[in-house]
Amino acid sequence: MSLKILVTGGAGYIGSILVPELLKRNYKVTVIDNFLYKQSSLNHLCINENLELVKGDIRVSDVIKSHLSTADIVIPLAALVGAPLCNNNPVGAKTINYDAIMMMLDMVSDNQMIFMPTTNSAYGTGNQDNFCDEESELNPISQYAIEKVEIEKALMQRNLSVSFRLATVFGMSPRMRLDLLVNDFTYRAIYDSFIVLFESHFKRNYIHVRDVSNVFLHAIDNHEKMCGEIYNVGLSNANLSKKELCDEIKKVIPNFVYLEEAIGKDTDQRNYIVSNEKIENTGFLPKYSLNDGIKELYKGLTVLRNSIHSNV
Repeated sequence: MSLKILVTGGAGYIGSILVPELLKRNYKVTVIDNFLYKQSSLNHLCINENLELVKGDIRVSDVIKSHLSTADIVIPLAALVGAPLCNNNPVGAKTINYDAIMMMLDMVSDNQMIFMPTTNSAYGTGNQDNFCDEESELNPISQYAIEKVEIEKALMQRNLSVSFRLATVFGMSPRMRLDLLVNDFTYRAIYDSFIVLFESHFKRNYIHVRDVSNVFLHAIDNHEKMCGEIYNVGLSNANLSKKELCDEIKKVIPNFVYLEEAIGKDTDQRNYIVSNEKIENTGFLPKYSLNDGIKELYKGLTVLRNSIHSNV
């Protein structure tokens, strides 16, 4: 019997990578997305009879209710993602990232599985060594992270749920995002050739978008031992400061110049080193390195110049 999987936000940055992989396994996949960015990232999949596309808003109960009731697995990707976007639209962020998810949790039955992306930005800063694992105290700074923490608390009241605290995601996707740190810095390296860093010692962990897709597939295959748990998902060899990230980009784009400025203050005060040992102990290992992603971005972004606000 083929699994029925509901993916909200399935036409987004992660979903546009994940949905094709689910269909390759002959799962029946329903995508609910409001197509806010007018993306066409799933167009090539419409020939697949196992795919159902629904244009709708997950905040409307009638949109999600009937599709939710028939799903074996729910993967809720729909969100306004990241602190800057949430700060610009706090009402939209709360209703999409929090209210809609809480409504969904009230609707699902006890025998449905939920695999939920949360965020390791919930750590804010680590202990005196800036080290964090799944048992570390949470210190969310942004509205986005604060609401993800509350959602995770509610989610983990269920037995058949998994929370993935994702590292900062990078890499090319049919629904591209240039606001993510690796993607942003690589774009600047290509087109500006320089960047000014504030508080360049702040560290973060990173993960390729295809490995985010892979971890959901891994959870499907290993749900019996993984449900009821929280996992950090990142590259264990990529707990890097912003300066160290620039060093990695410079290996691929040698003319990239970065300057460290001691006066300014970064609006994003996250600074942590994350352990991914728990997810690795389940047998999951990322396939794509940071260097793989930077090379991929260099190849892809040279033909994807963001010219929305330019004449050429």
